[in-house]
Amino acid sequence: MTFKPGTIIARKLRQQSTPQEVKVWARLRGRQFGGFKFRRQVPIGPYVADFYCAEKKIIIEIDGGHHMEQKVQDQQRDAYIQSQGYKILRFWNSDVEQNLEGVFEKIIQVLEESPSPPLRGPSPARGEEE
Repeated sequence: MTFKPGTIIARKLRQQSTPQEVKVWARLRGRQFGGFKFRRQVPIGPYVADFYCAEKKIIIEIDGGHHMEQKVQDQQRDAYIQSQGYKILRFWNSDVEQNLEGVFEKIIQVLEESPSPPLRGPSPARGEEE
């Protein structure tokens, strides 16, 4: 079996989760957070998202201090991911440590406000119009 580079990186990141990612994942996993299904360390094009809800096309990023030094790279990454139709929520590690409930309040607010993307578009072959 051959894996794409993003998949290999995602697997490594899952094994090396930060304490803050572990705290967030403990609440997001297993549909226990508002019934929404999340996956962690998911390849999105050439990047890997910390947490991803396919139902709402929302990505949650938990950022450490090194992101202060890579603002340009993060802007490029965000631009690419947003161009693919995803919404990104970013939180600092300190947010998770000092205001975990506030982080989850923001996440659920965005999840509930975001429309679910259609499962499939209309099919001209079936006579369905746009």
